[in-house]
Amino acid sequence: MKYKKIGDILILDNKYPDEDFEKLAEKHNVKTIMKVDHIQGTKREPVYNVLFGSETQTVNKENGCLFKLDLSKVMWSKGNNNERLRIAKLVGEGETVIDMFAGIGYFSIPIGVHSNAKKVYSIEINPNSYYFLCENIKLNKLNNIVPILGDCKVETPKYKADRIVMGYVKTTHHYLKAAIDSLNKGGVLHYHETVPEKLMETRPIERIVAQAGNRDVELLKIVKVKKYAPGVEHVVIDARIE
Repeated sequence: MKYKKIGDILILDNKYPDEDFEKLAEKHNVKTIMKVDHIQGTKREPVYNVLFGSETQTVNKENGCLFKLDLSKVMWSKGNNNERLRIAKLVGEGETVIDMFAGIGYFSIPIGVHSNAKKVYSIEINPNSYYFLCENIKLNKLNNIVPILGDCKVETPKYKADRIVMGYVKTTHHYLKAAIDSLNKGGVLHYHETVPEKLMETRPIERIVAQAGNRDVELLKIVKVKKYAPGVEHVVIDARIE
C-alpha cells in the first residue's frame, strides 16, 4: 500500500484493500486517513474520501517551513519538495519575485524563509488556497510576501520582477506572455510543464522563445521534477530573458 503522510494525516495513493484503518492510524500516529482521487480544475481542488477520522486540516513541516492546509479543500504535492527548496536557494539578495499559481505558498514560503528576497508577490485564484497562503505567511512570521487573490493573467502584468515562478503544469504555456512581459531585463523564469520525454529538450524552451518576441532567451537548466505519467515528465525550465 502506497501512502504519504502530510502533517498528522495519511493519504493513501492507490487502491486499498479492506484495512483496519484505526490500527493503521495508530501505527502512523495520524488522526485522519484519506484517499484523494484526483485534483480538478484550474483552482486545483481535490476530489477525496475520508476513510478514518474527520479532521482534514493539519500543519505540515517541510524544509524548515510550516504549511497549514485543509486537504479537503486544497492540494499538496509531496513530490515537489526538493524543487521548492531549490528555487528558494536560487533567489538572490534583494530580488523581487512573482509566484504565479502560488497555492498555499508552496514556493513563496520557502523563498521567504530561506532567501533575502526584497518582495514576493504571490498570486492565487482559489479563495481557499489564498486563505491558507495568508495563514502560512503569518505562521512563518514573514513580512516580505504580498498575497494577491486573482487570476495570474490579470494580476501578473501589474508588477515587475527579477524572477518569476510558474509552478503549475496544466496549460501553463498560456500564461507565458504575461510572465515574460513582467520579467525585468536579465530576469529568470522557472517554467513548469508536463511533456513527453521525447519532446523534453525542445517543446518547453520553444514555447518560451515563441512568447519572448525580440527578447533573447538563454536556457540555464532543465530539471526533471518527477514522472507525471508513463512517458511523460514534469519538468522545470530555468531560462534567463534578456
